[in-house]
Amino acid sequence: MQTFRVALLQLLPLADLQGNLEKGLDGCRKAHAAQADLALFPEMWSNGYRIAESIAALKSDALLADSDFVRRFQNLAAELNMAIGLTFLEQHDPLPRNALRLFDRHGRTALHYAKVHTCDFGDECRLSAGTQFPVCELDTAQGPVRIGAMICYDREFPESARILMLNGAEVLLVPNACPMEINRLCQLRSRAFENMTAIVTVNYPAEQPDCNGHSTVFDGIAYRNDTSQDMLIAEADEREQILIVDIPIHELRDYRAREVHGNAYRHPSLYRKLVDESVCEPFQRPDARR
Repeated sequence: MQTFRVALLQLLPLADLQGNLEKGLDGCRKAHAAQADLALFPEMWSNGYRIAESIAALKSDALLADSDFVRRFQNLAAELNMAIGLTFLEQHDPLPRNALRLFDRHGRTALHYAKVHTCDFGDECRLSAGTQFPVCELDTAQGPVRIGAMICYDREFPESARILMLNGAEVLLVPNACPMEINRLCQLRSRAFENMTAIVTVNYPAEQPDCNGHSTVFDGIAYRNDTSQDMLIAEADEREQILIVDIPIHELRDYRAREVHGNAYRHPSLYRKLVDESVCEPFQRPDARR
């Protein structure tokens, strides 16, 4: 496998579920026309990242994982012979979850991920948090790719990308819904660098409140013979668009087999403090859930 072609669907959501269904299906068809192996949506595409204040309204807005909306994308993945990373507000007990479901090109569920690091200081305090960082082997027409996922705020914790790397991920999918300014882009660059993983982040365009586009792909390859080449191999501007990017998987695998980052020289026995759940000042927050 030489390259893994991804379509970043930096699309503006519509006002209702039906509108997002039709626009999302159309976006996937356009990705297929560009010969993408995978089409990825921004965070919570089903409703354009809307979290109702009323718990009753929030639950009413959430979808079953086998709802008609979700199954339409599942069926389209099989029809197009192309993987689709769909994001939606998922029905869950006791509260809905911020979810990603990755369908492979046969329409099978390859990965189901729920956001672990919910923004408990904001509206996501009304969501259930995910509990694990799964990785799958995605079957593409070009060959298999090991895929993991983070959703938005997950990327701000180095542990998210680290555990995904340790679980075998080569490419991290990051649906997003916030302003991607220089510091957040630097976070993604760091996660790609230290784990030698490609990172695909898809944001909403600037017309969406509190978003500004700038979807990106970092290929995870920091050192080449041509030192002028950046790990940032693609970045959208603020406008609505579908960005098609080829990730050099063959080159990434060769790089991971010989470079010094990732899991080559770690000392896990010295990191036990990382799983200590005590929180000291100045980091104590009354709204934090654990």
